[in-house]
Amino acid sequence: MNEALPDLVAHFHVKRGLFRRERVEAALFELDNFGCVIKTDKVFSPGDTIILSLVMEMPFDNIRADGISGLITERRKHCSNFFYSVDFVHLNDDSSSPLADKLRRIREVVIKKQTLKSRRSQGPSSSIRQMA
Repeated sequence: MNEALPDLVAHFHVKRGLFRRERVEAALFELDNFGCVIKTDKVFSPGDTIILSLVMEMPFDNIRADGISGLITERRKHCSNFFYSVDFVHLNDDSSSPLADKLRRIREVVIKKQTLKSRRSQGPSSSIRQMA
């Protein structure tokens, strides 16, 4: 897990007291058909469930996948933050629900952005050598 996925964040709420809830924004470091890895300073335990909204920031209209039920399966401490492995509950890759379609679209955009970023990081000299 080197760096956060580009332009993608997770939003969820954490209960604070009897009637208060805090809205939290967390960076995503992995995303696949079955779950994701988020980084936050909030403390969860394996077995906890959270309801996520994934937001892919786009130039004109963000892509949102709201109401994803996630099960915390693993916690790793890193400095003052934690990396959490979150398994998506009630979602599978065969699903043709609107939520599954939005998740597929977000994954496609992430892959395209990562591909473009890796091409840019190679620098112009490497692309000139490839043309020769």
